This record gives sequence, C-alpha cells and structure tokens, in this order.
Amino acid sequence: MKTSQKIALVAFFALALAISPRAAGANIFDVLKFGAAGDGVTLDTAAIQRAIDAAAAAGGDAQVLLPGGHRYLTGSLELRGNMDFHLARHAGLLISTNRADYSGDAVLAASNAPNLRITGSGSISGRSLSFMTRYDAAGQWWLFAPWRPKMFVLTACTNLLVRDITFGDAPFWGLHLLGCRDVLVDHVTVRNRLDVPNCDGIDPDHCVNVEIRDCDLVCGDDAIVIKTTRQTSDFGPSANIFVHDCVLRTQDSGLKIGTETVSDIHDIRFERCKISSGSRGLTIQLRDEGSVYDVTFRDIQFQARYHAAPWWGRGEAISLTAMPRAPETKTGSLHDIVFQNVTGRAENSIRIEGSAGSRVHDVRLENVAVTLARWTRHPGGLFDNRPTRVLQPIEPHDTPGFCIRHADNITLKNCAVKWGGAVPDYFSSALETEDVAGLKLDKFQGEAAHPGRDDAIIFN
Repeated sequence: MKTSQKIALVAFFALALAISPRAAGANIFDVLKFGAAGDGVTLDTAAIQRAIDAAAAAGGDAQVLLPGGHRYLTGSLELRGNMDFHLARHAGLLISTNRADYSGDAVLAASNAPNLRITGSGSISGRSLSFMTRYDAAGQWWLFAPWRPKMFVLTACTNLLVRDITFGDAPFWGLHLLGCRDVLVDHVTVRNRLDVPNCDGIDPDHCVNVEIRDCDLVCGDDAIVIKTTRQTSDFGPSANIFVHDCVLRTQDSGLKIGTETVSDIHDIRFERCKISSGSRGLTIQLRDEGSVYDVTFRDIQFQARYHAAPWWGRGEAISLTAMPRAPETKTGSLHDIVFQNVTGRAENSIRIEGSAGSRVHDVRLENVAVTLARWTRHPGGLFDNRPTRVLQPIEPHDTPGFCIRHADNITLKNCAVKWGGAVPDYFSSALETEDVAGLKLDKFQGEAAHPGRDDAIIFN
C-alpha cells in the first residue's frame, strides 16, 4: 500500500471516530415549533430556515429536527455549520416545484459550513417529473425543462457527515460535494428514476479525504462519480477518496471518474461494490487538462448493457479513455490504474484507449474476467467516445473482449474472456491492440468469438 493510501485510511478512521451521534444534552430546534405546518401543502421553507438560523446562533451541538409523521414542503434551505440537520423516521421533505421558492440552484445548500451533519432515516422527494416537459419514447427518457434544482450542493464544508438518509426522484444531480474535505457518506439510499437524465447519485467534486460506504443507489445517470469541474474558484484536486461496499444500479456508469477533469484526481479506491446494471461498469473518462492517477478498483462485480441512443455509454465492461474534449484541449495524463478481482457480464468490450496527445500508461489488470453476450435489442458494434469534438463521438467498431489502443505498459495477468449465448457477427477477438508498447500478458485466457474467422489475439 502506498504511503498516500495509508495516510488516507488514517484520515477516514479518524473522521469516523470524530463524527459521533448528537450528544444527549444537545439543543433541539424542532421545526414545528418555528411555525412549520408539515402538511405537504403549506410552504415551510421560512419556518425551517428560522430553525436552522436559531440553531446556528445557539452554537455548540445543536440539532434541527424535522419530526416524523409530517411532510415538509420546501424550496431552498441554507444549512449552517456545527449542527445536525435531522430527518426523523417517517419525516418527508418534499421539494417545491415553483422556481420562485428557490434562492439558488439547490434544495439543500451549505457553504463553508464546518462540522455539518445531515442525518436520520427520513426521506427527501425531488418530484422529478414536475421538472420534465415530455417523455421521448424513442430515446426512452424524459426531456427536462430549462430549470431544475439539484438536491444538495455542499460547498467547502469540512468534517461533513451525511448518514442514513434517503433521497429520490431527483430532477438533477443528487449529492454534489464541491470542494469539501474530511467527508463521510454512510448508509445513504438513493431511489431516482432510471428514465430521468443527469440525476447522478453522489458526486465528490474537488474533494479531499472522502469515504463513501454502505450506500444503495438507483439513478438514471452516474451512480458514484468523482469529478473536478471547471469553477470560478480554485478548489484543488479530488484526492484520497475511498468508496466501498456499495450496491449500484444506473443507466450510466456504476463507478466513474470524469468526464470533468480540469484538476488532478488521484489516490482513489473503489472496493467491494456490486453494479447490478449500467451502461458501463467501471469508467475513467479523462477529457480535460487535469491528470488521473493512482486509482484502484478491487473486488467488484458488474453488469453493463446497451441502452437507447441518447444514453451515455455503449455497454462497455470497463472504459478507460483519455481523449481531448475540444480541439484546443491539452489533455492531461491517465496512468497508474489497477483493476484487481473484477468480474462481470457485458455487451461490449473492456477498453483502454489513449489519444495522440495523451497516451494511457501503466495500467494493470489482474484477475479480471468478462463474459460478453447480447441480451438487449439496441444496435451493437459501437464504441462511445463522448464527449469529444476531436474524435468520432459514436464509433463503429467490432467487439473484442479487450481493446487496447494508444497505450504503454499495460499488464494483463490472469485475465479471461468468455462468450455467452448467440454470438453476433461483430464479436471478434479475445484481445485486440493498436499502437501499444510494453504489453505484458501473463496467463491470459480467451479465444475468438468466431475461431474459424478471427485470431484470438490481434496485434496492430
């Protein structure tokens, strides 16, 4: 284990010990006592905000309590530091569909709020279809209106805890963590619609020292995705992030880094996760000037499939790509990536692909096994390179087990390819390479999908 990873683990354990349940003698600020109706009809934003502000003024270990048995209709709320925002069991936060009820672009926002806790077994409903215009049957998704809120935008918060809550039916991104440090996301449940686009589950963005554990996510877009988006302030890299023991279902990637990579992303670990369905299994998409390195995927199961044309991804089992977003982009470097004990079923290849200005290098796959089959009716024989305005966005390509292009120092150890069910014409070799230097094969197993037609391994 690298020194940086050891440091990260120490930070995670320290954080878990430091973030404890509310002390028995803490001040409780019950939103009903501040005028909330809790009937799901009356707008309770002002009453809840009064409770939040009173708790902040009290200081210490204050709790803002949303008692159970009530539904609280709300627009934008600004959370403060040094408090526990607590949704009790059977408490529901219902978001307003009226744009005038929002002071920003999020339902729950916080900025520079230290020691903030968002806890409880209550739920938050995003009422996503109220922010859509119509259903597109061909694309199998809802088309969204010009404005829709994020569920959470928590910015520059330190020692942050999000535990036990459920949110769902989000119209846009779910838990967006921007520039936060020392974060624990624990046992969070997400139940978004699979046919609503852009409703990500959890998005650490320019965040450092983050642990995401024991979460259960269903969402139309990426389930857990680590980013560094372009901002007016410099929030630095995303680093020392540990995601483990999560169950994920999505129309996009289960576990992902990118596509927004304007700053470095490094020292990332994904472990012991199960992706029951997605358009890609494991994904790193480098498209900007930042670099992505020191990333480990370990002990992961996945299933990846094709979806209708507008959805992102084309059923790739694993997709590591470093491609320029635009002609003027100077793409960073994608390197030192490890996949270990990863197994799954997919409708498309394991891809490792760099580009002329950014060759992928030093990638190791050990005990990685994929079974390729087709079980959906969507067109196959395609690679999804989006977003890029330099390369072909949707590229017609045969489907090998492993496809490696424009890369250096790639190791495949104890890796295997199998073919399942009826094998289409465009299924091809077990391994296909193009412009690859330093490829190491150690006990690689697999034959061509059509042994009489193709070689098992093709070097170009």
